[in-house]
Amino acid sequence: METVVWARSDASAQRAREKLGGATEVLTDLPEIARRSTVVVEAVAEDAAVKGELLARIHQDLPSGALLATTTSSLSVTELAQASGRPERFAGLHVFNPVEKMDLIELAFPDATGEEVREEFHALCQALGKTAVEVPDVPGFVVNRLLFPFAFEAVRLAEETGLEPKAIDSCMKLGAAHPLGPLALLDLVGLDVAVAIGESIDAEVPARVRQMVDEGKLGRKSGAGFYEYP
Repeated sequence: METVVWARSDASAQRAREKLGGATEVLTDLPEIARRSTVVVEAVAEDAAVKGELLARIHQDLPSGALLATTTSSLSVTELAQASGRPERFAGLHVFNPVEKMDLIELAFPDATGEEVREEFHALCQALGKTAVEVPDVPGFVVNRLLFPFAFEAVRLAEETGLEPKAIDSCMKLGAAHPLGPLALLDLVGLDVAVAIGESIDAEVPARVRQMVDEGKLGRKSGAGFYEYP
């Protein structure tokens, strides 16, 4: 399966090429990528306006039979599908971090997507070596709707008891067979993204998490969160 990655600038394209190596083509010309594609998966910031604008741009140059998807983890797939201009060939395709270890893809569809297109998306997930499960188009789908209240409770537990993040994470990894503990997971997702997801599912976001975001401690991507990163 040929894969092409879009980068917003020459500088970001160069960084992506260095990270991905020569196996994946990285381009900055979005219309060219769209014209060449049979499937496009959008993965920009978790912001409805940003995603909607980009999806509409992609749709303009995408072949009529091509599939279009978003990786949103909390926004309305139906609303993004309408913004894209291609609701009948659209899906929410939610993958999980770390992607190389996590088998699941949550597939959420707008009502306009027919059975044949749904089958095409299931086949795509299978080709990617993943297991697809259709989920309702509700905030947080299934996993995030259950996971983030749990992760936020881990933050509150740390505050109430003084337990170190490593102790809480070790308990959940060894006692519940989680691949990552809840606090390490928040760092991986990004604390700013965690706040956005929490708000979208009406979960109570701990004040400590909001404070860390205000301080620029966003997790791995900023070098500091519940843990320090080199």
